[in-house]
Amino acid sequence: MARIPSLKSLNAFPHAEEHLLKKTYSGAIVTILGLIIMFTLFVHELQFYLTTYTVHQMSVDLKRGETLPIHINMSFPSLPCEVLSVDAIDMSGKHEVDLHTNIWKLRLDRYGHIIGTEYLSDLVEKEHGAHHDHDHGHEHNDEQKKHEHTFNEDAEKMVKSVKQALENGEGCRVYGMLDVQRVAGNFHISVHGLNIFVAEKIFEGSSHVNVSHVIHDLSFGPKYPGIHNPLDETSRVLHDTSGTFKYYIKVVPTEYRYLSKKVLLTNQFSVTEYFLPIRPTDRAWPAVYFLYDLSPITVTIKEERRNFLHFLTRLCAVLGGTFAMTGMLDRWMYRLIESVTNSKTRSVLR
Repeated sequence: MARIPSLKSLNAFPHAEEHLLKKTYSGAIVTILGLIIMFTLFVHELQFYLTTYTVHQMSVDLKRGETLPIHINMSFPSLPCEVLSVDAIDMSGKHEVDLHTNIWKLRLDRYGHIIGTEYLSDLVEKEHGAHHDHDHGHEHNDEQKKHEHTFNEDAEKMVKSVKQALENGEGCRVYGMLDVQRVAGNFHISVHGLNIFVAEKIFEGSSHVNVSHVIHDLSFGPKYPGIHNPLDETSRVLHDTSGTFKYYIKVVPTEYRYLSKKVLLTNQFSVTEYFLPIRPTDRAWPAVYFLYDLSPITVTIKEERRNFLHFLTRLCAVLGGTFAMTGMLDRWMYRLIESVTNSKTRSVLR
């Protein structure tokens, strides 16, 4: 086959110059340095390719007939477990007693060590009338006054037991999960489960109820990579005062889609906090309220990985650029050494 003369001019890889084929110490140093740089850049590009990133999208929430899981983990260092109750009410006013719940109360000593446990199967106060007495300060009728003077032995024992626990500095840790209807509502932790007269006997007034608390964890569903719950590790400690804490929470339905196509249904939330100090004329008793509302927007978070061809393009650019740079450096060092050597030779001949 005859060779085409003009084809030779298209060769992009001509033979290297003769001096570039000589092996020198400077060339070895440049080669080793170039290999180190190329290996470092290769590892960096490989990690960049293998690292996933997330893409956020928003759409209208179309979920219906589902429940909202609420995970609670809180400590009350100044209130014994015997006086604490958990109450959940949705927007319709219905008490959430028919849903699956799993709440525990742990008795704590003054140093925060667990000294006992109690399982809550029913979160709602058994006497809803007492709840209204605590919240709204309704006037007591004759039957209630009669009840005040006819304390049974169980009530007296409870008053004595709680007072002893308060003297010992006992606290309580409440943790577990509420499964409520997927509508706006609230849940609160307070002493509202006590009969109003028992509460008066124990605390001698609402101003002596210290609802200092630490929120170790509060979430509305399972956690996904990168989630931030703004109330985690929140501490609110009261000194020589009392009052009601209210947390206004906006829940945002969230779907997290993994690379494996697995979908995790959960929720994010934002929160605004408000504290209302107790006044001597107030009939309401201190509590910690969590009032939540659902956003009509769903956030979808997708895990994605960079395109393989994009990875190859970047890799070729990095390695090729490094190779060209080391070649130029090698040529420059060779010429520098050669010029220095020739200069010395000429000076000796003179």
